[in-house]
Amino acid sequence: MSEAKNNDVRLIWSRYYSAFIPAPAGPGFFDRLKAASGAIGGIAITGLLCGLMLGNGIAHPLLVAPMGASAVLLFAVPASPLAQPWPVLGGNVVSALIGITVAKLIPDPTVAAALAVGCAIGGMSLLRCLHPPGGAVALSAVLGAVNGAPSYMFAVVPVGLNTALLVAIAILFHRVAGHSYPHVPPKAPNAHGTSDPAPLLRTPPSEQDVEEALQAYGDMLDVDAADLQVVLHDAEVRAAERSHASLTCGEIMSRDIVSVRAGQPITEAAALLQERRLLSMPVLDDDARVQGVLGLLDLARAGQTAGDIASDPLLVSEQTPVSQLLRPLTSGLTHEAIVVGHDGELRGMVTQTDLLAAMALRA
Repeated sequence: MSEAKNNDVRLIWSRYYSAFIPAPAGPGFFDRLKAASGAIGGIAITGLLCGLMLGNGIAHPLLVAPMGASAVLLFAVPASPLAQPWPVLGGNVVSALIGITVAKLIPDPTVAAALAVGCAIGGMSLLRCLHPPGGAVALSAVLGAVNGAPSYMFAVVPVGLNTALLVAIAILFHRVAGHSYPHVPPKAPNAHGTSDPAPLLRTPPSEQDVEEALQAYGDMLDVDAADLQVVLHDAEVRAAERSHASLTCGEIMSRDIVSVRAGQPITEAAALLQERRLLSMPVLDDDARVQGVLGLLDLARAGQTAGDIASDPLLVSEQTPVSQLLRPLTSGLTHEAIVVGHDGELRGMVTQTDLLAAMALRA
């Protein structure tokens, strides 16, 4: 067999076996440690409260096994659509009700177990509360009915109570940990307070494009379409930053810069902006170092001198890659980057217009 064929075979087997080893859960070790600690606290507190509320005491907490699986989703992957409050609470309770109903109708435990799990999946899907541990809840309801008459109270206590407490603890935990839960897909803020998405999110793919791609993919992915759209846009920006990494601010900056001293009256600064038809200009201190930047919007502030009303500048060096300006100069909050030397002296300026020209000509 030729070397090329050997390489092809090795590649095929490598891809096959890699399917059995998924990507690491969580972005880093610290996040995994937080997820583990959250699950420990969540299960412990849920068991403690259930034991106290139902009179079993601390030594005999009333917990059902599927809560462990729910805790994995709630604390390890809180952004998953399967881990949101309604899928968790609705999925577990609906599955319990289905499992009890099947147990009452089907005497054979093997047949009842199979039907309960299948019907639970169907019921959760129809009610938009698909939650994997729900299958275990339905199975538990059937197996528990073998030793006695099945009761619908199982869906309330312990399943409903366990789940409600666990979800409440997860909400508190993630608020303290700084996570978004219940998860809301992140969106770059629009600096102008309008309903339009931020500039970088207006480019393809659109939300509809992502939805159609997910439908055409064929397999169900455990990811929200809005989250996927944000990830795709971020990947595109990173690719653009990498492709323009060799171009520096020193190569495209304006060098003959109109500036104003910090002690100059606001009226003089405003007249200079209007005369030169500028949107902004650097504000320099007495040693000619950049102190701030003065734009048209800053003129509405109260003050006597240009230094009183100047905004904090975005400072870069001549060696700064132009790609690093892509995000800040498209945020709607910053319109220019001031290029300074080692001592803070003014060297030049890169505006949104300069960035647009550089990106267009290097595309």
